[in-house]
Amino acid sequence: MTFSIRLVDINGFKFPILQPDLLNNVAGQVILFIKENLVPENVTLIQTAPGQVFFAQVYVAAMLGIILAMPVVIREITAFIGPALHSHEKAVLRKIVISSTGFFLIGCLFSYFIVIPYVLDFLYTYGESIGVATFFDISEFVPFVLEFFIAFGLSYQFPVIMWGITVSGMVNPLFWRKNLSYFIIIVAIFGAIITPDGSGVTMWFMAGPMILLYVLGILFIEKKVKKRRRRTTVEQY
Repeated sequence: MTFSIRLVDINGFKFPILQPDLLNNVAGQVILFIKENLVPENVTLIQTAPGQVFFAQVYVAAMLGIILAMPVVIREITAFIGPALHSHEKAVLRKIVISSTGFFLIGCLFSYFIVIPYVLDFLYTYGESIGVATFFDISEFVPFVLEFFIAFGLSYQFPVIMWGITVSGMVNPLFWRKNLSYFIIIVAIFGAIITPDGSGVTMWFMAGPMILLYVLGILFIEKKVKKRRRRTTVEQY
């Protein structure tokens, strides 16, 4: 929430005080930023019932609170389980946290700059082709955008998950290469379900990067395994 300065007159003396500016809060600024950068031209963002803008801001504020609190939550969790871990396990956990955060941000940026603009433009053009005027309901538009952020941010965690499972010894490093074809089928189905249109193009905006990350995860894991085996051989020699 932002604050504005208001002058209060007390016995002829004016004193500046800070008061909350409810109409110019952070959540509202985020919605305005999304509207200016993602809504196609000639498309109007509307509310169809009283209070929809307010509840949209509450939704954005809650999501921002969760996102901004995650570093603190992760730090508290790692501090809680840290005493039970060995030094090399702490190093692995630290790498997983840093990599996970980086991949989440990459997924959000990819969805913001590439996927969401394409999807909105496609849906608008699709309606315009038959002469239908397009209006985006703010109570549906804001969750639509934020859910895309979360979906892409979480989907980009696959390399980290693969590496963590392999390091823990739950699966053999060759497991990922053997199941590549099954993963492609699952991801294609997941992309078709989560995307809002039936063009088949938007689906691959989700599935394509996930498949690429899966392959990069395989190459990274195999490289790490070979490096570890080589180091073990040298130590034994």
